[in-house]
Amino acid sequence: MTAGDKSGQLMSDINVTPFVDVMLVLLIIFMVTAPMMMQGMDVSLPEATAEPLESEKEHLIITLNTQNEVFINDFKVTVDGLGEKLTKILEGRAEREVFLKADKDISWGTVAQVMAEIKGAGVEKLGMVTEPEKFEKESKKSKSK
Repeated sequence: MTAGDKSGQLMSDINVTPFVDVMLVLLIIFMVTAPMMMQGMDVSLPEATAEPLESEKEHLIITLNTQNEVFINDFKVTVDGLGEKLTKILEGRAEREVFLKADKDISWGTVAQVMAEIKGAGVEKLGMVTEPEKFEKESKKSKSK
């Protein structure tokens, strides 16, 4: 018999306060650490005047750095094995869309070879990732002054 119970039955209510406290602490920890976990390849992108695309889904990004290393998102692959890996990845996807992020100092021949491997894997849409041109930013600043 419990102290507050007069009928002789056990109290079966669950105290959720400790559970809520633990969940809030975990939420704060994940909010602080999530931006630190986001990492990618360090690539100096070429500049272009195109507007950025708005998207809600996660894209498949092929990165080509100055050491001619190829990455599918964060997974390193060889240029020769790129087509085979992409074919396996794209088997279950409805949209066969890939973005290429190549360093601006890479030779055009290497970029063309990677693009051929991507297209050979059955990719229907190949997008190029670029940086916005710097002079646009500077001209907008000067106009606002």
